[in-house]
Amino acid sequence: MRLVFAGTPETALPSLRVLLDSPRHDVVAVVTRPDAQSGRGRKVHPSPVAELAAEAGIDVLKPVKAGDPEFLARLREIGPDCCPVVAYGALLPQAALDIPPHGWINLHFSLLPAWRGAAPVQHAVLHGDEITGATTFRIVKELDAGPVFGVVTEEVRPGDTSGDLLARLAESGAGLLAATLDGIEDGKLEARPQPAEGVSFAPKIGVEDARVDWTAPALRVDRLIRACTPAPGAWTEFRGARLKLGPVGPVPDAPSLAPGELAATRDEVLAGTATTPVRLGDVRPEGKRAMTAVEWARGARLAPGDRLA
Repeated sequence: MRLVFAGTPETALPSLRVLLDSPRHDVVAVVTRPDAQSGRGRKVHPSPVAELAAEAGIDVLKPVKAGDPEFLARLREIGPDCCPVVAYGALLPQAALDIPPHGWINLHFSLLPAWRGAAPVQHAVLHGDEITGATTFRIVKELDAGPVFGVVTEEVRPGDTSGDLLARLAESGAGLLAATLDGIEDGKLEARPQPAEGVSFAPKIGVEDARVDWTAPALRVDRLIRACTPAPGAWTEFRGARLKLGPVGPVPDAPSLAPGELAATRDEVLAGTATTPVRLGDVRPEGKRAMTAVEWARGARLAPGDRLA
């Protein structure tokens, strides 16, 4: 099939690579978000998908909006049979959805209808799901509600961050997407409507949502921090300054500490929660490099009564 691939971040690269290598499909162009600032110097860079497409020598389309008349005209000119989508990051109007005969086929990182929306992997970690996965479905106007072609499942491991889990899903999902497109081309794969039961939503998790509430149980603190790693990054405050937090570990047998209260030894730094303390991992003080919690505590010269807020 003649394909136009839509995607933006690194998460989309395994799928794009699989399709570029496929003898059955011809990726003739990609659609991606416009160049944006990134990195420490905040310089403007093309998206990871744009960079890979340029290396492959295929056309790169970067519409500000997918409904722009110039973009729609170019897409009609290219004439794709199907448009696979992985983490494109923008809404697709009906005028765009109507162009490819086989539609736009999205790889979504949850087991639909669970966790429709922008942050399915983060919400799976945050809510303690034991099993998640990826789903291929045809995009319709309603958010992530289109008929399903196939799924692949993935265990959520106890120490998984969102980054860990998403990396595995990106790889297994790439195979699912390729198999879905093969089945569509063969005429042997039929999309089935999503069940009406079990619908849940996964809105974007912002910076303010990533602030740790030390009055929550240790299990909740652990899940929140892992869900927000690597983005947007969990944080708290210490002596009025922001402190970013890497994954922590609950310590059930540690002496009780008040919520946010700190206790440091030569080997570990504990912080109190509503239940048992947690052991801090890597931290990053405002304006400084990431370091172990022990290094940070040594430099901060913790005093009795110091706490995270």
